[in-house]
Amino acid sequence: MNPYVLAIFLSSLGLGTTLTFASSHWLLAWMGLEINTLAILPLMAQQHHPRSVEATTKYFLAQATAAATILFASTTNAWITGEWNITHMSHPAATIVITTALAMKVGLAPMHFWMPPVLQGLDLTTGLIMATWQKLAPFVLLIQVAPTTHPTLLMLLGLLSTMIGGWGGMNQTQLRKMLAYSSIAHLGWMIIVIQFMPQLTTLTLSIYITMTSAAFLTFKLLLSTKINMLALAWSKTPVTTATTALILLSLAGLPPLTGFMPKWLILQELTKQELPFTATILALTTLLSLYFYLRLCYAMTLTIAPSMNNATTPWRLTNTQTTLPLAISTTLTLMLLPLTPAIQALVY
Repeated sequence: MNPYVLAIFLSSLGLGTTLTFASSHWLLAWMGLEINTLAILPLMAQQHHPRSVEATTKYFLAQATAAATILFASTTNAWITGEWNITHMSHPAATIVITTALAMKVGLAPMHFWMPPVLQGLDLTTGLIMATWQKLAPFVLLIQVAPTTHPTLLMLLGLLSTMIGGWGGMNQTQLRKMLAYSSIAHLGWMIIVIQFMPQLTTLTLSIYITMTSAAFLTFKLLLSTKINMLALAWSKTPVTTATTALILLSLAGLPPLTGFMPKWLILQELTKQELPFTATILALTTLLSLYFYLRLCYAMTLTIAPSMNNATTPWRLTNTQTTLPLAISTTLTLMLLPLTPAIQALVY
């Protein structure tokens, strides 16, 4: 793609998200979401491959449906109450519809069906943008709408997402589909605590973006898209193979890695709110996700490729990829847990 055209699309992505961040009016927020969607579509379809075109079409249809529903619900709220302000959603039906539409935008279960096939059809760089940057604008709106939304709806979305995110990833062999289900499970954790402590949702989203960036950039460095390709990783970069296993365990939420921090704080908050049953279900659904992360770790670190000739060939190939973003995100993914009190003081 032409660098100037690429720069226009990337700046439009930034503009759309910033517009949604800055707006308090539903029409402006909707406009920001639309700019965001239209800017990423050419980036998704730039490979001119049938799968990427199919993924782009699915993504467009899902996002257009969600955007139309947001516009309909906000107009209904303005018609009934005369209020366009995002934080003053007073009509319960409009609020429930708009929360459901934003859940579809972001990929929460049970409106998650578009996400795994879309992420599977993209290359790893565009998939990284899809799994991280595209979550920001809808989540800002969800945080603003959450105080007026029915708590049962948010709880249901959260529990369904964590369960489906865990079950869905167990039988996958494609890394991008696994990361899509991992994303759904993490979003479930965020949405369940959004009504009690929005700052904790923001912290969890930030840490999720850091960990997912590290995972995507690692797979990009190793040129891996399937589980069986990870068996060749040790011969390319042995050190990266070791750190990748730790990144995956951090995504699973095991101590003493960074991923444990948000899960620990969310379970603590749910216990404070006298919801021990919900906290127990959430903790148990993490075991489902842990299973498929451990599958990846096993494939990378304990499996040797069938043919040693194939395994040793990558030593001779020079890799020209920039590794600084990967190094920064990996360090943050592995080492932030001891700073939990300082981070809490900053966020809260």
